[in-house]
Amino acid sequence: MGKTLYKHRTEARSTGALFESTRFVPLPLDTVTAFFAEPSNLERLMPRWLRFRLVEAPAEMGKGSLLRYRAAPLGLPVTWVAQIAVWEPPLLFADVQRRGPYRAWEHTHWFSAVAGGTEIRDRVRYRLRGGPLAPLVDRLGHRALLQRLFDYRMERLSALLGNEPA
Repeated sequence: MGKTLYKHRTEARSTGALFESTRFVPLPLDTVTAFFAEPSNLERLMPRWLRFRLVEAPAEMGKGSLLRYRAAPLGLPVTWVAQIAVWEPPLLFADVQRRGPYRAWEHTHWFSAVAGGTEIRDRVRYRLRGGPLAPLVDRLGHRALLQRLFDYRMERLSALLGNEPA
């Protein structure tokens, strides 16, 4: 698969939690950002056990775009509506949850051309539902789940795009 860097950091805060991930993929910036600009590709980056499906999306992404997904983690059906809050291709975009499983979810994606490929940085600020038990749920499994999902996404990205040279 080539040189792939995975670096994750998660921390709890009084206002929720922060998950950060930085990865290198040996693919050109324009290929990577074009892939992420296509809403249906998110479904292709999710593991099958999540049963993640795109229900509704605009023909073209932009600031204010709404995306509606359905998932069934652990067999529990969930509807997720995300809105693109920032759209500045090819450098970054951010989505926020308008309806879904989290009390709050803000995900910023940054893309940078680097020697031999593209660096992808993600920052997710989130708050779990569950009241006083939410921090415990986060520590006991949710953080590890996020790390697994982001690792899987990068493996799939490289597989889907064929690791073409940068």
